[in-house]
Amino acid sequence: MLIVVIFWGEVTMQAFLKGTSVSTKPPLKDRGIAATAGSSGENKKAKPVPWVEKYRPKCVDEVAFQEEVVAVLKKSLEGADLPNLLFYGPPGTGKTSTILAAARELFGPELFRLRVLELNASDERGIQVVREKVKNFAQLTVSGSRSDGKPCPPFKIVILDEADSMTSAAQAALRRTMEKESKTTRFCLICNYVSRIIEPLTSRCSKFRFKPLSDKIQQQRLLDIADKEHVKVSNEGIAYLVKVSEGDLRKAITFLQSATRLTGGKEITEKVITDIAGVIPAETIDGIFAACQSGSFDKLEAVVKDLIDEGHAATQLVSQFHDVVVENDNLSDKQKSIITEKLAEADKCLADGADEHLQLISLCATVMQQLTQNC
Repeated sequence: MLIVVIFWGEVTMQAFLKGTSVSTKPPLKDRGIAATAGSSGENKKAKPVPWVEKYRPKCVDEVAFQEEVVAVLKKSLEGADLPNLLFYGPPGTGKTSTILAAARELFGPELFRLRVLELNASDERGIQVVREKVKNFAQLTVSGSRSDGKPCPPFKIVILDEADSMTSAAQAALRRTMEKESKTTRFCLICNYVSRIIEPLTSRCSKFRFKPLSDKIQQQRLLDIADKEHVKVSNEGIAYLVKVSEGDLRKAITFLQSATRLTGGKEITEKVITDIAGVIPAETIDGIFAACQSGSFDKLEAVVKDLIDEGHAATQLVSQFHDVVVENDNLSDKQKSIITEKLAEADKCLADGADEHLQLISLCATVMQQLTQNC
């Protein structure tokens, strides 16, 4: 044993003097079994993905409730030319998903990264980016063919998501590029408000409005996801989920996933969704109306203070209050119009950063004034 130690010490010293290093780890053949045993199980484990991305449409046929744009994209998949596109409509109706699904079908997984440039509001999209990045991509020549043998269109696609947040100067700089590179490039502008896109751009595109999804379509898609993810959810829970999402399927799927994590395998009910979505309970809204009808400002102030202390958002109250006022049969049309006008003023002030407590007091005081006139 002593001889081995001395010999190992001499080898180490010689290596040190020569400037080389000696490994003190055991040979690979001794530790190979342990290494492979530990890593084999980890590689197979699937990564958790948000349900919004997991169930995003992979092809044009999976896009729900947008028949006109699906018909146009199907024609282009069959070989027809694709025009410049402008998709507009509320959030969560499938605008981005539709064009990405169409691009994947047009180019296949291999050419998708080479043929598609996607820019959204998180990217810098000033006039300089339009002049350099977009222009340079549009000027690239189209080459390559699909490995599966399917026909590949002779153009690239530039997707400008949330185009209504681009400056007017950047939009103006895009006009010439759209015309000049029309042989090799197609543009798809996506926005919520078409009025914020300059007229010269809208006239160069085929416009498609994406409608808010119908309740039936949303319920069908949510039940399908719940079935695949083995989630227990009541029919009342699905109906309420559709109601609070207001036609936004992305929001509905996110709420469903959040509710699933919160319940931990139990059935998802209307109450759970109320907590997740930040909706103010109907009893609280009724309590505010009762305080307004009482004519006592002290009661009104106490109710508003409790509402804010419970963490409810003032903008959410304004949204729900509007529905309650419009559906209230005890108010005349004149009273409804006065309260609705005040709701609009409060919403604008809150968007500008006004104090929530003061805006709610002012709003409820107007409601009290109108309700007490009937007494």
